[in-house]
Amino acid sequence: MAVSITEIYRSSNGDRWQLVTTGANRLVRHIPNPSSGGRTTDTTVADFLSTDGSGPEYTALRRLLDSTTDDPQNR
Repeated sequence: MAVSITEIYRSSNGDRWQLVTTGANRLVRHIPNPSSGGRTTDTTVADFLSTDGSGPEYTALRRLLDSTTDDPQNR
């Protein structure tokens, strides 16, 4: 199964968010900057967007999803 990874957003402190697509599954991967000591986490797109965050990573993901699909389940 092919995996597609698209960068959603990179913060000024080095944190990164990626959209990871494997078949019908879509996840948001948060990769913290190395100096923070945090761990990489994967969250479903639905769970990520359900937090209704206002950060630039949320805006960037919504924009990306709007540009790639008209499927309301992916918003």
